[in-house]
Order: sequence, then C-alpha cells, then structure tokens
Amino acid sequence: MGPVFLFSRDPLVPRRVDPEFADEARAVRTAGAAVALIDHEALVSGDSAGAVAQVPRESGPAWYRGWMLPGDRYAELATALAGRGRTLLTSPERYRTAHELPGWYEVFAPLTPPSAWLPTAPGRALGEAALAGTAARLGGTGPAVVKDWVKSRKHEWDEACYVPDLADTKHLTAVAARFVELQDDFLTGGVVLRRFERFRPVGEARVWWLDGEPVHIGPHPDSPALRPVPDLTDIGPAVRELGCRFITTDLALREDGRWRVVEVGDGQVSGLPRDTDPRPLFMSLAAAAAR
Repeated sequence: MGPVFLFSRDPLVPRRVDPEFADEARAVRTAGAAVALIDHEALVSGDSAGAVAQVPRESGPAWYRGWMLPGDRYAELATALAGRGRTLLTSPERYRTAHELPGWYEVFAPLTPPSAWLPTAPGRALGEAALAGTAARLGGTGPAVVKDWVKSRKHEWDEACYVPDLADTKHLTAVAARFVELQDDFLTGGVVLRRFERFRPVGEARVWWLDGEPVHIGPHPDSPALRPVPDLTDIGPAVRELGCRFITTDLALREDGRWRVVEVGDGQVSGLPRDTDPRPLFMSLAAAAAR
C-alpha cells in the first residue's frame, strides 16, 4: 500500500485533523497520499494502542506529523504502528538523534555554540557544584543560555534563560532552577548550557532537509516576517553526516558574518509559519515515502 501521513486529531472533533495541521493535511491529499489520525493525548499518557486505533490496518510506510513527542513515546508509537502494519520512515533512534541536542551536537559542533549538559529529572533540584562543573566544560566564565535537550524558555529571558556570566554560580543556579520549575514535567533530558553568541537582527532561517538535501527554506515561525537567505555550504555536509532522513536546522547570522546552527529538530515535529504554502514540502515527502 502507499504511504500515509499520521496527523494529530482534533481533540474536540476526533474524526477531524487538528486545526493546527489542517492545511498540511490538505497538502498531503493534493500530493496523492493518505491521511490517518493519531490521538495525541492518548499517546502522551501512555496509551499507544488507543492512540493509533483510527489508523487503518495496512502495510506501508508512514510519516508522523504532529506535536512534539518525548523519545520514549515516539518509540511506543512506532511499536503500536508496527502492530497495524505501518513502519515509521523515521525510526525511534533517528528521531532522538535529530530531536535531542546530545544526539546531533557532536556532528554540528563546529557550526553551533559550544554546549555542555547535565542529565536532570523533572522537578529535581540542581546543585551549585554540579552546575559549576558543567559550566567549567565551557571555560567557566562568560555569557550562556540555559535550555533542555529540546527547548528553551527564551520568552522568560532574564529569569529562566540568560546567564550573563557563568562564573556567577549562584545566579546560574537560580536561572537553571527557574528553568526546571517552568518546564515542569515537560523537561526533556536535562539542563544544557550553551555559549551565548551575538547574532545580526535579520531573523532566523528554518531549513527543511530530506535525505540530505534542502527541500524548503523559510523563516522561523517566531519571526515569519524576517526571511534571511542562509549560506548552506557548511551545513549540508553535516546534515548528511547526521544520517537522518527528515530534519530541520534553524540558522542565525552571527555578528562576524558566519551562519550558525541554533537548533536541529526532527522535521516531523517542526513547525511551519502559518503563511507558508505547505504543498511543495509535502509533495517532496510523499515522493520520498513512495520510493
């Protein structure tokens, strides 16, 4: 059978695609591929069998397209779908590689701000000594940002993201503690410290890569009016080395004129700006799934 795209369903109208992804589902159907629905709430609560109950029992490949999932929940989704004859085109291992910073950092290290991380469970208090040791791996001084393996709290910049000087371990500990508190159960993996770099105010570019080639270049969803055109000369080889089929890279122009990788993500859970025509991207995905 042909490929299917698995979209999060509307929690209020279970037989309809979540409105956030409705335009994309229409693009999939225009490309001649099928759409099936996933119950996101059931999936994140641990009921993977219930989550895929609306997916037809047919053999064939599948792309997931929906809200972010923790790596273990994505693995449970893959297992549940296999029981219904469907194989995710991004394996659980490759999902984690692209979705979580420790999975992609080594490959992109020359192209992204220096980083160090401390595995941390949600709600766990972070000791000053442990954070100082993590900061020491970045030289122990200078500005940095705090995030987890997937997300930051950049909208709470001063209280839960930015650290003016890593040498001020009391302030670092306070910012990290606030970050962990705000992330709550959504904390993924642990706390990451990333060297702060200054970028030109041209906005970020989000590049979508399929089988190692860029298939869409557009603005970041947080700044849709800014449309920089990045130089991908150094980025492409790293994407291909990473070896994930469908990923995104968020790129920013540093003050010295070098394009830097701010974030890498699994393309299945990366957002498109609302005014973006999704048809070219999903035509490329449908063609790749059929190969």
